[in-house]
Amino acid sequence: MIRNQWYVVLDSKELRDRPLGAIRLGERLLFWRDADGKARCHLDKCAHRGASLALGKLVDGRVQCPFHGLEYDPSGRCVLVPANGRAAPVPEGFRLRSYPVHEDKGFIWIYWEEPQAGGAVAAPAPPSPPGFFDDIGPELAYSTTIDPWDNHYSRVIDNQLDQAHLPFVHHNTIGRGMRTVVDGPGILKTEEGFFVFVYNREDDGRPRRSTEEVPAPDPSRDYKLEFRFPNLWQNYISAKVRVVGAFVPVDETKTLLYLRFYQSFLRIPVLRSLVFALANRFNLVVAHQDRRIVNSQLPRGDGTGAGELLFPGDRPIMEYRKLRLAAKRKLGG
Repeated sequence: MIRNQWYVVLDSKELRDRPLGAIRLGERLLFWRDADGKARCHLDKCAHRGASLALGKLVDGRVQCPFHGLEYDPSGRCVLVPANGRAAPVPEGFRLRSYPVHEDKGFIWIYWEEPQAGGAVAAPAPPSPPGFFDDIGPELAYSTTIDPWDNHYSRVIDNQLDQAHLPFVHHNTIGRGMRTVVDGPGILKTEEGFFVFVYNREDDGRPRRSTEEVPAPDPSRDYKLEFRFPNLWQNYISAKVRVVGAFVPVDETKTLLYLRFYQSFLRIPVLRSLVFALANRFNLVVAHQDRRIVNSQLPRGDGTGAGELLFPGDRPIMEYRKLRLAAKRKLGG
């Protein structure tokens, strides 16, 4: 996992009117909404004796520790130690480590920044909040399902960028037709990541075409993949149908795959709900076909691809790993 990145960590609907504890990026985190409804995130560890604030409650726009009643404001600063009395000043060290939060399009991001030297909890302002997929507008309604994987989040991302596995892993779903030859794939780099354009075909004896030989990628072309670093992916099926994946790191060995089905072809509530239920079920069937294989891969994923031998059709995976390497080098790693 790479610091100093904006990571999707939750669906907005998961964070309601009470504290929420969740393991993300290998840390026990606390999420809650302040009096204005703004999402907040801190390490879930009371400054007093380390209790989980997620077991507490919200009091007058502050989060209250369930152990001794200490209250923290939205910045993470403790404003009340009940045992000392309301008139007593709170020592400066009574603070929570906080992470910047961005909420948009029904997702919650945190900027997972480097710990500050000397144990300081304040950090420089993060870079501008991340964007979302430019071609997903309000006309596209969506439904979300969440699927747990026993692997590093980079392994799950690799899988969603892998074009060669489709006819084998998904022979009875999305990989029908035994289009085993991977021409290209076409790659178009963007400021936030890249597009992948798929040209898979049946093996008729002709040699595969390289990335340079496939048609020039056209962003307006139906059916393509888009990846936004570090953990967002879109399967652009048509103008009216999309699948979006957020690869949420729990820790080094576990990932939550947030799968969203977007559509704009049905607006009647009852029929739309039926379509969402069927689409979510199908997406999980496909995901579980992948999960069975990905969770068997050795060595366990760590984002480096150590021990693997890649072939030209793995170009999207190579592009993703280049982005990871660049981000790590920026941190001096």
